[in-house]
Amino acid sequence: MRMLRSIPALLIALGAPAVPARAQDAPDLSADRITIGVGPAFVPRYVGSDRMTVVLGIALQGQVARRSFETAGTSLSVDLIADPGKPGWQVQAGPTFNLRLDRTARIAEPQVAALGTRKTAWEPGAWIGLQRTGVLTSPYDSLSASISWQHDVNGAYDGSVVSPAISYDTPLSHHDYVSLSAGADHVGRRFGRYYYDIDDADSAASGLGVYDGADRAGWKDWNLDLLTMHMVRGELTRGVGVFGTLGYSRLVGAYARSPIVADVGSANQWSGAVGVSITL
Repeated sequence: MRMLRSIPALLIALGAPAVPARAQDAPDLSADRITIGVGPAFVPRYVGSDRMTVVLGIALQGQVARRSFETAGTSLSVDLIADPGKPGWQVQAGPTFNLRLDRTARIAEPQVAALGTRKTAWEPGAWIGLQRTGVLTSPYDSLSASISWQHDVNGAYDGSVVSPAISYDTPLSHHDYVSLSAGADHVGRRFGRYYYDIDDADSAASGLGVYDGADRAGWKDWNLDLLTMHMVRGELTRGVGVFGTLGYSRLVGAYARSPIVADVGSANQWSGAVGVSITL
């Protein structure tokens, strides 16, 4: 399962388990398993900020009764369709839930802080995807495409976000694993108005210019993510490893032109994490 992750929620992304290249060594892919990852993550202070902050990231990825789940920062996704545990095509689908914490706490940039904090958005939703296992390098690499829909139900921006994504994952050996993914976020007008527009009162308080250009639906950003993992004890399906992630997101259009981005922030958003993983 591979879901798109927004930059402020990107703490740690643990890829789907990979298996040794030799068929006779392949474990039972239908078995229950869990991977736990812990480490510091470097993320923008808010979406559009040019300043970074460090947070502690904890992520889970696993499978129970051939149905997988994963967390990434403040999001949880579940695949309710049983994994066949063999190469070939597979439809994936299930629920997802995210807490959007953008600008909900103290902001270092004084002009953005003067705009006030935002309410935490609770974003339940659903996703569907298609995955092909056994693509290029072995029977165990995979190419996935998915799309998710989430809607705020906590009265923050009270709108929806649609996120298509594509990813490629491959084991390089018994001990090494790489994942590449790309995606984008399409938001409704209420999202843009809530996070990026500035009215007369906010302009007077912050010194930023009045802006209403984000009060429309459109593509907010596109993003790229890289994950690498190396097992220092055991193998990819069981053991202890170290991992690193690197993410880049580019705000576009009316959202990049907002004063909180163009005047006091940056449309270029970088993130990353390093840490230790344990697969049981």
